[in-house]
Amino acid sequence: MNQAAEAFLNDVWTSIQDIYQKESQRISDIKDWSRLQAGIKDYLRMAWRKGKLNWANGKIHVDIHEPFKWSDDSYKYDAGSYMEELTEEILKQEFFPALCERMDSLFHSNDYDPHFFDYRFELVFEFEWKQSMQCHSHHFVNERKLESLKQELDHFIETKIMSELPVRPHEKDDFFFAHCLVNLDLLEQKQEVVEPLIQRLSDKLRSNKERSDSWTYHYTLALRGWVEERFLEKYFDRTGHYGMDWVLKPEQDRQEPKIEDLDFFLFVALKMGNREPDTRKKYLDLAVQLGSKQAMDYVKRGSGRFENGYKSSLIQASANDVLQAIDIRIVSEEEAAYGEAIDFINSLLREGFPKGYKLKLKSSEKHYLPLKKLAKSGLHQFFANASRYPALFPKLAEYAELAMEEFAWYGDVEPSEKSVMPGTYAVFALGLSSSDYFPLVQRYMQLVDTEHQSAQDDYAIPFMEAHGVTVEIMPVLVSLLLGSGEGAKPLKNIAIDREELVDALIAELAAMEDYHRETVIYRIFGGNKKLAQAVKKESSSLKDKLAQLLALVG
Repeated sequence: MNQAAEAFLNDVWTSIQDIYQKESQRISDIKDWSRLQAGIKDYLRMAWRKGKLNWANGKIHVDIHEPFKWSDDSYKYDAGSYMEELTEEILKQEFFPALCERMDSLFHSNDYDPHFFDYRFELVFEFEWKQSMQCHSHHFVNERKLESLKQELDHFIETKIMSELPVRPHEKDDFFFAHCLVNLDLLEQKQEVVEPLIQRLSDKLRSNKERSDSWTYHYTLALRGWVEERFLEKYFDRTGHYGMDWVLKPEQDRQEPKIEDLDFFLFVALKMGNREPDTRKKYLDLAVQLGSKQAMDYVKRGSGRFENGYKSSLIQASANDVLQAIDIRIVSEEEAAYGEAIDFINSLLREGFPKGYKLKLKSSEKHYLPLKKLAKSGLHQFFANASRYPALFPKLAEYAELAMEEFAWYGDVEPSEKSVMPGTYAVFALGLSSSDYFPLVQRYMQLVDTEHQSAQDDYAIPFMEAHGVTVEIMPVLVSLLLGSGEGAKPLKNIAIDREELVDALIAELAAMEDYHRETVIYRIFGGNKKLAQAVKKESSSLKDKLAQLLALVG
């Protein structure tokens, strides 16, 4: 080998070994490995960056992770005077092959922890000249590790995914399983292969909101990675802020996408849309630019499973299940118009239309329910407008029964504290309007996710303003208080000031668990201590009743 190339190689290799020795110690200290994690290190870039005044006075840069274009976390080293003797031919014919040979030997060796290297590894070499850049890359595959990972994945799917409850995979495996799903070395990138596995684990985790959300996050992240690293870069150039936008490459610079790849891209777009509707729309638009008629149909008409339009002299309505959107224009502001609109939505839900839809409303009337925490969205406006007509209450109640679903959310706002369960606006409107729908309100409060929704916390206030505080509504009032989140504050201006009201409250609390009693007492009185103070201050016949209540909860 050329002496300058050998000297350069030795300095580079010494740098790599120094870095890997430190990394090896860190990795060997990790104890809680996922069974689906073959290893960690899968990338190394060695680069020569020229000096500002003299290219030969530059630095050796080593990156052990694929760097972001806008960052520089490289390890930097000096090089010797041999740099001026190197040529492009020497680097290409002698240096890089020798570096690959050493890397291949190390990659397949047992020098480091078994989890140090992943089964696949990319080596990148870049060299800046005065006016040009030389760039080479090489991929290595450890077939033994790959085969072992395939077998482990098959066993994992059989024993942890497809098995019956209560068997579930460990949470630490979710990230790696999600990335296995979009790894062509492990599974075919086809909807019929990947979707059943995603759905199976989603179903198994449905009863655990935190874990379910975490799994959705992991597979969404993995799907996005496949789209942006494996698919879009073949046909589009990154542009815009941080490269978040995509511009179609000139026709001569891109190939026609394979049908199977485009089909999987559409599947990913729809799957991600449950969590990121804006991303779904962006991906579908990109697919349209690639000539996908299916994507164009999705954007314009939806999947075709549902009636996507309705028009009369009173309203104009359309629906798109793929975009999970409903558009309604009220032509004539009257009871019959809202009746037709509710019928249209109900018919969609009965056929399985996504409950977490968003609604775009065109109406000259703008009414909202008296709850500060509710978003003033088109959905909220629509149901508040419709609830002005008592004859529509049965239709609204039917809608609420069709729409309510635990751990589901309307798409009318970005995920936030204003996110609410489908059916919320109709249920709240009916509860304020008529005692006939108190049982519906109680079912809603039993179903609502009190850990992740807080819009219902203040519902008791307008409810009491509408109906007062009576013996008859005490069961409903207690259900409202129990349906509030942990951050709910004590109610203001609530008076339990009659013996029959205290008796009704005691009757409701008698069969409850202690923590439920504490919640109700806190929301009404501010807690047990304040209830005790109220007992001491009370001088009327109510004192004995409040003392009985305190004895029950104290």
